[in-house]
Amino acid sequence: MQQELQQLWEDAEQELAQVAEPKALEIFRIKYLGKKGAVAGLFARMGGLSAEERPAFGQAVNDLRARLEEALALRKQAVAEQSESALPTGYDPSLPGYKPWFGRRHVLSSVLQEIVEIFRGMGFSVAEGPEVELDYFNFQALNFPDDHPSRDLQDTFYIEKDVLLRTHTSPVQIRYMEKHPPPVRIVVPGRVYRNEAIDASHAAEFHQVEGLYVDEGVTMGDLTVTLRHFAKEFFGSGTELRFRPHFFPFTEPSAEADMTCFACAGSGCRICGNTGWIEIMGAGMVHPNVFKSAGYDPEKVTGFAFGMGIERIAMLRHGIKDIRLFLENDLRFLSQF
Repeated sequence: MQQELQQLWEDAEQELAQVAEPKALEIFRIKYLGKKGAVAGLFARMGGLSAEERPAFGQAVNDLRARLEEALALRKQAVAEQSESALPTGYDPSLPGYKPWFGRRHVLSSVLQEIVEIFRGMGFSVAEGPEVELDYFNFQALNFPDDHPSRDLQDTFYIEKDVLLRTHTSPVQIRYMEKHPPPVRIVVPGRVYRNEAIDASHAAEFHQVEGLYVDEGVTMGDLTVTLRHFAKEFFGSGTELRFRPHFFPFTEPSAEADMTCFACAGSGCRICGNTGWIEIMGAGMVHPNVFKSAGYDPEKVTGFAFGMGIERIAMLRHGIKDIRLFLENDLRFLSQF
């Protein structure tokens, strides 16, 4: 019997030496000193002993319990001291905790999502396409002539002779129309690439949202109403748009849309060059040659298209002066949005 008690002590002592945290100490206490623990089990066996054996056995079990309790108390103290020594120098546990850092949506993602949701509310669906594109979809099918400057190496990133990084999201319009008969009402968000010298207002990699609406009887009036509604929803109810004649190979007639300056409300300031207006996007009626490339009959359908740069829209909304800030991953900048 004495040998059994000694073995129990040695096992407990060895196990206790490995305990290094309060939770494990409590598990050890329950295992050996709890109501259903090893010591309690030994006392329960006293009923099977003779009257002469009980006193000696009871005393031995009491001694074992005392040794276990003392060893447990010493180990608790050692674990507590070890935990305190692991705290940083000058740590004050009574101070309130630090607020954890939560991730958040990037400002470009937020602006893009808001733009898309506004057009969703007008019945547009979202379409996407590849960033590595064929020359046919990026230029030829969109009515770009062979000698157009944007086809040059100094403007476009070519992977092979007829394979390139798309310079706009307009190729998705052709791809979508080839697979879907009219009516078509889509917005196309995505990343685009141009061989630009990077500065505060230009980037070689940026984002666009383009829109396309094709059906019978679509007019320039439908275009202006759609874009005016977007401007008021995104920039505020007091925002006005004006349209200036312009040229794009894939639209005719074409226009650039200007909104009233957000800084001076149209009265003229340094930001808008004292004109009261700021350019925000290009737009126009889809060129008949584009419809022919997509397999549509330009005698039966008409449509409008528009496109805007997400970075430019975000810079106008938030007063950001340098486009490079969007990709520098500076938390001091990103945490403001």
